[in-house]
Amino acid sequence: MRIALIILAAGKGTRMESDLPKVLHKIAGAPMLVHAMQSGAALEPERVIVVAGHGAEKVEAAALDHDPEAQIVVQSEQLGTGHAVAQSRDALEDFDGDAIVLYGDTPFISDATLEKMVAARKGADVVVLGFDAADPARYGRLILDGDRLDRIVEYKDATDEERAITLCNSGLIAADSATLFDLLDAVGNDNAAGEYYLPDIVAIARDRGLSATAVTCDEAETLGVNSRAELARAEALFQARARAALVADGVTMQAPDTVFLSWDTAIGRDTEVEPNVIFAPGVTVESGARIRAFSHLEGCHVSRGAVVGPYARLRPGAELAEDVHVGNFVEVKNAQLATGVKANHLSYIGDADIGAGTNIGAGTITCNYDGVFKHRTVIGEGAFIGSNTMLVAPVTVGDAALTGSGSVITSDVPAGDLAMGRARQENKPGMGRKLMEMLRARKVRQQKGQD
Repeated sequence: MRIALIILAAGKGTRMESDLPKVLHKIAGAPMLVHAMQSGAALEPERVIVVAGHGAEKVEAAALDHDPEAQIVVQSEQLGTGHAVAQSRDALEDFDGDAIVLYGDTPFISDATLEKMVAARKGADVVVLGFDAADPARYGRLILDGDRLDRIVEYKDATDEERAITLCNSGLIAADSATLFDLLDAVGNDNAAGEYYLPDIVAIARDRGLSATAVTCDEAETLGVNSRAELARAEALFQARARAALVADGVTMQAPDTVFLSWDTAIGRDTEVEPNVIFAPGVTVESGARIRAFSHLEGCHVSRGAVVGPYARLRPGAELAEDVHVGNFVEVKNAQLATGVKANHLSYIGDADIGAGTNIGAGTITCNYDGVFKHRTVIGEGAFIGSNTMLVAPVTVGDAALTGSGSVITSDVPAGDLAMGRARQENKPGMGRKLMEMLRARKVRQQKGQD
């Protein structure tokens, strides 16, 4: 079946108290809009239409960053959900298939639920997604006649009997694209808000002899985010689900509630994640690695058997091969560390290529930035970089070369050489004791003066 997604993302989100469009607030490191787009991607849609409004340029940029093939249409006036869907008419004028309406602020619709909606379309002209609400509150109610959906009643228009119904409307609808727009043409705005409501198409469809039905999902999938408090709740829900999924897949977490994941975090089985680790977007950790406590990873790849941390930071472009050790207070950025490299203490490795088996001593820094340009450091295999070495890029250290502790390396070091770049030490006999006596006497004079 050919599928087009229509994702409504035009709202301002007044209750968010933010200048940022509501759908661009992030859950697990990605805008809510991206979560909605990602949910729909499971259907392999031929078209993705994002209806933008408030902050349209920012919404468009976020949508295209995630899916460059997405089409953006603008709802210049927010006149209701029916009006919003109608803005995608021209973009789907030549499309012959089903349209599914999603919401950019409803980020947790599952693949299985969308597949249920697609399957239900085989037997009904219009399919609505409903959920059984623990507290129906002011949701619209789905009025069923057997398997048929008779109509959707808004809370304010419902009778006491209808308000007792707990089956509620999520807002998601699937229909043949041409049928959807034909029904929308008949939707009026004779209501208190003067808006065009998408759910009204159900009653119109029934009046025209078309069939309508409802499928259901867990209430948690339909969670909409309209405030900062709801955003925090959505974040907590995502994290709980993502942690549980990783544990079920064979990842060990000593304190799962202290580990924070991103929407695209991928961790292999038999990996151990210690407490208080943050996975920002773009992280892949292979099986059998160990991520130690208080580490922060972003945009990086960690191979099998590698150990990271504690208190390590991997920034975008960090590539750790098998059995690499990156220890406490080590930062790696845009660097490739080959098999068995060890950088265990207090070092910065940026814009570098480190050969297999090389040891990076404590306090080593690749000085990669000259104030205008970034430069690269290349270190060969089996090299030994002495503690507190400054490698002033661009510079190359050959295979099995050594640098003396405290050196500033500004020139290439051939393979097998020992390089030392530091001032010659001089000892001044008796000057240490004499200097301390002078300093102590000065301190005494200062204290007496203060008295």
